[in-house]
Amino acid sequence: MSLTDEQRQRYARHLALPEVGEAGQEKLLGSKVLVIGAGGLGSPAAFYLAAAGVGTIGLMDGDTVDLSNLQRQILHTTASVGTNKTESARDRIAALDPAITVECHPFRLSADNAPEILAGYDFVIDATDNFDSKFLIARACHEASKPWSHGGIGNFHGQTMTIIPGQTACYRCIFHEDGATKEAIPQGPIGALPGIIGSIQAIEAIKYLLGIGELLTDALLMFDALAMSFRKVTVRRNAGCGVCG
Repeated sequence: MSLTDEQRQRYARHLALPEVGEAGQEKLLGSKVLVIGAGGLGSPAAFYLAAAGVGTIGLMDGDTVDLSNLQRQILHTTASVGTNKTESARDRIAALDPAITVECHPFRLSADNAPEILAGYDFVIDATDNFDSKFLIARACHEASKPWSHGGIGNFHGQTMTIIPGQTACYRCIFHEDGATKEAIPQGPIGALPGIIGSIQAIEAIKYLLGIGELLTDALLMFDALAMSFRKVTVRRNAGCGVCG
């Protein structure tokens, strides 16, 4: 697709980047990213993907907006309270750029619906807040051969990594379902924390779609907001992994 005059103005800063340019922007406009979870992590990830011109964004979330969400879930407003999160997020993205296609999936990912839904996207962002969903995403993306970004937050800490199924270490290589419980998930988080991790996830998706830079693969990036420090830990594929081993 060729860029319109309005799109050239909207994406002028991208067009000035040699790594993006007109061809790259056209590629983004033709790409599709699924964001699973339209809350803390999904808000900045989806919003920045839309702002960057990713042409189709899928939003999956079965929850409704609660007043307590607004401390961190920036896609939603007070007027959104009580509405489904995917619908609220769709309206906010439409206000930013009505040309972006938003596909709403107002329900949770399951082993049954995952194959059909994932098939329609080029990249997946895990913006969920529980271990069960994260392990499900790990299995589903591996089976569908879909590249994806893991993100996790709690209290003042966050982490993220990118997985290319069959090529890099996966989420299950590091985190084991036997030791994961809902009680182990920290509380919080501080409001701005998901903005940092979710933005990194959006950048990883954009880099993958454009084929530029070095992806955050075979490494877990950890962030400590209190110490204002990042630490990258190298990880390797586990031959005994229940998903990709």
